[in-house]
Amino acid sequence: MANTLESRMMQVADEKLSKEQAQSLRAGAVSIRKACPGDIPRMQEIFAIARDYMARSGNPNQWGPDYPGEELLRSDIESADSYVIEQGGKVIATFVLRGGEDPTYKVIYDGKWLDKGPYATIHRIASDLSRKGILHLAVRFALRSYSSLRIDTHRDNTVMRSAVLREGFRYCGIIRCWNGTERLAYQYIKP
Repeated sequence: MANTLESRMMQVADEKLSKEQAQSLRAGAVSIRKACPGDIPRMQEIFAIARDYMARSGNPNQWGPDYPGEELLRSDIESADSYVIEQGGKVIATFVLRGGEDPTYKVIYDGKWLDKGPYATIHRIASDLSRKGILHLAVRFALRSYSSLRIDTHRDNTVMRSAVLREGFRYCGIIRCWNGTERLAYQYIKP
């Protein structure tokens, strides 16, 4: 029964993707696990690929040339919030999934959150571009433990903005990051 329900949930989630993305997700087995310090060099490679892709896609300002630094990656790992996605034994993506209140989400401008209940936040999601649907995988993984998710991105990150909306997130307003820069904020509440 549980396998049937999970299969149906995956099918419904896959229907939100294009046929090509859904086929890509089913084509090769992936796994998600907590990141460890030994993953940091590969994570840094993935972030370099992501920064280059964002710059080529019209979003050169979201992450600086060294963001996120090794110290931040280590901190995420130590707090048990950092994850990697593997395919064929190779790390192809990374993201942070942090439960609890995010300080940068306390104040929202030009809008409001869908609710004031508990939530988890997805941060610093990046891939090596070898597989489509990475956000979809991270969201499905997060929804196993949380019923409300929040995420934000730079106004110029049209690729991520589209992906977030495709996953069913709703635009809520503008927040300010730890460094004061503006981000567009979204929320998803599990039906």
